[in-house]
Amino acid sequence: MVNLDIARIFDEIASILEIKGENPFRIRAYRRAARTIETLTQDLKVIAERGGVSELKKIPGIGEGIAKKIVEIAQTGDCKKHRELKREVPAGMLELLKIPGVGPKTIAKLHEELGITSIEELEAAAKAHKLGVIPGLGRKVEENILKGIAQYRRYQGRVLLSKALPYAETIVNELKKLDAVERITIAGSLRRMRETIGDIDILVVSKRPAEVMDAFTSLEGVEDVIAKGDTKSSIVLRGMDVDLRVVESASFGAAVHYFTGSKHHNIRIRELGVKRGLKINEYGIFRGEERIGGENEEDVFKSVGLPYIPPELREDRGEVEAAKENRIPKLIELSDLRGDLHVHTKWSDGKNSIEEMAKTAIALGYEYIAVADHSPAVGIAGGMNEEKLKRRQQEIERVNATFDNFRVLSSTEVDIKSDFSLDFPDEILKELDVVVAAVHSKFTQDKDTMTKRIITAMENPHVDIIAHPTGRVLGKREPYEVDMERLMEVAHDTGTVMELNSFPERLDLNDVHCRMAKDYGVPIAISTDAHDAMQMRDVIKYGVATARRGWLEAKDVVNTRGLEEMLKMLKDGR
Repeated sequence: MVNLDIARIFDEIASILEIKGENPFRIRAYRRAARTIETLTQDLKVIAERGGVSELKKIPGIGEGIAKKIVEIAQTGDCKKHRELKREVPAGMLELLKIPGVGPKTIAKLHEELGITSIEELEAAAKAHKLGVIPGLGRKVEENILKGIAQYRRYQGRVLLSKALPYAETIVNELKKLDAVERITIAGSLRRMRETIGDIDILVVSKRPAEVMDAFTSLEGVEDVIAKGDTKSSIVLRGMDVDLRVVESASFGAAVHYFTGSKHHNIRIRELGVKRGLKINEYGIFRGEERIGGENEEDVFKSVGLPYIPPELREDRGEVEAAKENRIPKLIELSDLRGDLHVHTKWSDGKNSIEEMAKTAIALGYEYIAVADHSPAVGIAGGMNEEKLKRRQQEIERVNATFDNFRVLSSTEVDIKSDFSLDFPDEILKELDVVVAAVHSKFTQDKDTMTKRIITAMENPHVDIIAHPTGRVLGKREPYEVDMERLMEVAHDTGTVMELNSFPERLDLNDVHCRMAKDYGVPIAISTDAHDAMQMRDVIKYGVATARRGWLEAKDVVNTRGLEEMLKMLKDGR
């Protein structure tokens, strides 16, 4: 949890510096440090205590100045620079940065011209058409700002899966240390691995619940104790609501099922129970007044004549009917993956070299990675030109010569431009092992135009994969308008693979679209879009979780194949 706190502080420092119009290189350093820290599996506080600044500087993207601030935050909970900057801008202006489409320069201009310091003031000004008088703004900007505010409010009170899961796992690991805890598990939408989470639910079996409640309400990072009782307590921990319930051992399985949900799934199971003369609730499985089961979660499904249904499927999207017919899929596991088909290196906007990414992939047990550095149009990401691509190829060949049973594939994330053309000509694309194509600009094109834009790329015989197909960024950018069913039809006909981008802010394709791809017979690549080695290691689990929610099996995912079979599948599909 300390890592996430440090990342949040660095993000706020970067945001305030942006509002103040300060050096973009400093801003970028803080942003990169925050992204790196978010995905670290090692506890920065432990590293700081063990080796101080010198040890922290070994982490990619962490320089001496950042390292010193990490030590200060680990020791005191904050740093002087952060406190000083927060005093320089109204608190509401930081919240304005969370509105999709509202950047720091716009915020500075709004503050200077209209004195706006909060979302409420911005909304009122936009509705009153006061923004149109500001140079560079206008009615269209007003419309987009109002849409952004509405989107922000839809996500308020919810956090990304990647933030909630580490919090929950830390709580569980801390409570597991207590002798008083016999069994413990995460429940709720987090156990179902929803892409955003409202709160965290944890269930415990204990004969000494008072000890558990004392430890729970005293956890590091608790900001408020909402309630503390004998069997249930609620806290606010670093901005997230967390509920802990202590249940009887005989009821644990039934309680886990009940509190995992979803509500509609639970209703279906209870209805099946009623037809068998059973009452199923969080306390157990009952025939009349007699409890006949509920100690284990499997008891619930067995009592209504069903096989076990994995938590990720419990959304009342046909899982009960599938279970009745023994059609519950054997969902993909993290261990099924044999490689990553979309990673970036220093050749564009990545932090690590090709060799460093390869070594991390080997440590993960992979057989291959596709180095998909950006094409020229994505200039902000250091996109490669033809000459740079040739020099990168020489490095790939050098790195490949040093490894046995592993291969770095030459690839690019080629931009699908707004005029439907690709950012590299065919004579370059045909020389690459894998071609990943993606939209990076003009997200507001109408549905027909955007659909045709992506289909044109699919019809290119050299394009293998469409990356992050809807372009969404959770809480920041809505998906662009696109006919997904039409894309799936064309992907099936052309043999194009659709990417499930594992980055927690994307998870694109989402679970519904993964299920659609499966129904259309369109293969999926679960990739990380990693921009450093730690991301490649740490974010892939979120893509696999989304794939499981989309009913995907190993056979539905192209990068569960070994190298030769995977490449054959890509090329034969074309």
